[in-house]
Amino acid sequence: MKRLITLILASAMILTATSCTNGGDGNNKNGKDRILRVDTAAEGANELSIAAWDENFNIPALRAAEKVYQKKDPGFRLKISKVTEDTDVEDAITLGGSNNDFSKLPDMVLFQDHSFNRFFNDYPNAWDKLSTAGINWRDFSQEKLSYSTENGIHYGIPLDNATALCAYRTDLLKQAGYTIDDMTGITWDRFDQIGKDVYEKTGKYLLSINADDNALPYMMLQAEGGSYFKDGKPYFVDNKLLIRVVNTIVKLARDNVLYLADNYSDYTDQTIKGDMVAGVMNGNWILPTIEQVQMNSGKWAITTLPTFSGKEGYAANGGSSIYITTACEKKELAEDFLSYTFGGGEGSKETYDQALIKGGLVTTCISAGNSDVYKEGVKYFNKQPIYQKVVDMSTHVKQIEQNDYHYTARQQLSFAIRNIIDGGDTVKAIKDAQDQVNFSMGLSD
Repeated sequence: MKRLITLILASAMILTATSCTNGGDGNNKNGKDRILRVDTAAEGANELSIAAWDENFNIPALRAAEKVYQKKDPGFRLKISKVTEDTDVEDAITLGGSNNDFSKLPDMVLFQDHSFNRFFNDYPNAWDKLSTAGINWRDFSQEKLSYSTENGIHYGIPLDNATALCAYRTDLLKQAGYTIDDMTGITWDRFDQIGKDVYEKTGKYLLSINADDNALPYMMLQAEGGSYFKDGKPYFVDNKLLIRVVNTIVKLARDNVLYLADNYSDYTDQTIKGDMVAGVMNGNWILPTIEQVQMNSGKWAITTLPTFSGKEGYAANGGSSIYITTACEKKELAEDFLSYTFGGGEGSKETYDQALIKGGLVTTCISAGNSDVYKEGVKYFNKQPIYQKVVDMSTHVKQIEQNDYHYTARQQLSFAIRNIIDGGDTVKAIKDAQDQVNFSMGLSD
């Protein structure tokens, strides 16, 4: 078992935080690779095709699933179409929709959770139902499933776990007179005070975030059960909880508790790997970035998010799921493959053990998170069984109203927060952000 955990850490050290998220949440945006077109008719009887975009994260998980399923079906082959980024898959769906022809899509695609609803509504004929897949849907975080469920029908199977966590440098906390227990189940006011003490004693910020695409408001809102949207419309101006979140972020920044990085590279390379911060709050896919600083091994620990009430907070940020497209002519094989490997079936524990070891990908399937690999303490994180803890935390994440314009709302709030910190009027900045989202959605106040 120690060898398995050593392999996990060795893999994590060479990874970047290339999660399955959009924009600056770990996605590698390097421009277009090619148009995604697959001839499914040329596939063998035991072959399936799938599109994915990260050779260090989700593709190793798919390779692991292929090997596990081959124990059931030795002739099975998974043909992975590697694209540069998640939007290449979106472009392929859009192209198929414009031609009213989805036949050139792969049998399956990996798709962003926050983007699926829009593409389902725009192109409902691209997606096949998973209603007969024999998957135990109760074995998953219900919040995670909400992204891939439309009108009570399941269309996708979760791949990676995007549950948010707070990670802290215990040695730096100690210098300021605190422990990881002092960071668990606390209010944001208490967080701010501890952060000021940490900055005074160590010169380190307690937290950083990418200011260009600030995910912090979303995570803080979700931990409280709040949303950017209400009844399908942006809910900013009259949203007292959102305004409280924004004011809190502004205060944290002004108190030198929160560092707002200029962009995603600044966030990961300068603030985290550059050792500027004593804490990190993001989806658990950020863990490989933290682990790249080898000299800090054993100095980190994870816990839940602060809340305004002081109760332990739970949220998620990012993530993707696997979908069967209507181009698939071997739906029974595709459903059995997904059920057996990622859906809580007989091969799920082995699939997710290997996905964790080889790519740092954490399961959302609850039963798969009960394996010995997940239960083992991780040296880098002070011997905490962090992966099992993340799976458990995922079961507490609240479902909130989602919207096709999630990323638009997030970006506009990012602009508003920067504006307020620079001296802008809070009410006007929030109103301008809401107006911009309304404009993007084709709505009026």
